[in-house]
Amino acid sequence: MKAVVARVYGRVQRVGFRRFVQELGQELGLAGYVKNERDGSVTVFLQGEDEAVAKFIETIKTPPPPASVRNIEAKEVKPNPRIKHFEIRYGRLADELQEGFGAMQSIFTDYRMEFRDFRSEFKDFRNEFRDFRSEFRGFRSEFTDFRSEFRDFRSEFGDFRSEFRDFRSEFGDFRNEFRVYREEFRELRDELRDFRGEFKEYREEFRDFRNDFNEFRGEFRDFRQDFNEFVKRMDEFAERVTRVLEMLAEESKRNRELLEIVARDSKETREMLVETMKMLREVASKVS
Repeated sequence: MKAVVARVYGRVQRVGFRRFVQELGQELGLAGYVKNERDGSVTVFLQGEDEAVAKFIETIKTPPPPASVRNIEAKEVKPNPRIKHFEIRYGRLADELQEGFGAMQSIFTDYRMEFRDFRSEFKDFRNEFRDFRSEFRGFRSEFTDFRSEFRDFRSEFGDFRSEFRDFRSEFGDFRNEFRVYREEFRELRDELRDFRGEFKEYREEFRDFRNDFNEFRGEFRDFRQDFNEFVKRMDEFAERVTRVLEMLAEESKRNRELLEIVARDSKETREMLVETMKMLREVASKVS
């Protein structure tokens, strides 16, 4: 059996380090104790198999956050057969209360930093949505240009129609004489029909594009609903954290009042003991 006393320096108080050391010692089947020192360090006594002791010393060098170890001073000592288990040796009540509150403060500080990371991520999402909005505005301008172009075509066809009506009125009486012109007009009409077919194809392509845009708009709406739900959950989480902090503040105030009562009672008890000792001395002097 091997026994070692180690002095651990670093951020090892008020961060749950003693609990980590106790659980590690119990897991490795070691016996000993861990306690806080006034200079901010922690003393660890452990005894057990050589391999388990070496593994213990190596493991406590990298404790879980927010604890951190800067240096370990270890020396081998004589085993103590009276120590059978691994335990935490607690100090004064005020120090232990401060230890507990310090550990909780460290944990909530980590949660706060994590929440700030989420906040920056939400800002990135908002910027991304702004980019989508700008892109949609570009599509809107493009659709406006297409509509203006279609209006120009409609005006041009209207002009052709008016022109054909004028020709019909002017040459209605000369139908036989101008049959050649009639054939030319038929060819022109065929060409206009071909152009009408091309226009229909263009209209079908525009409809397909509009359908694609509607599908994309539906996906964006679903994404916006998911984002709103996520924001709502984050608001609820922030509200719960706020309530927990308020409860902790209230509990801290009650503990402070309890400590003041204990200190006052301790003072009164000490005064009573002094009076009692004084009376016993007087009785003893009278008896002698």
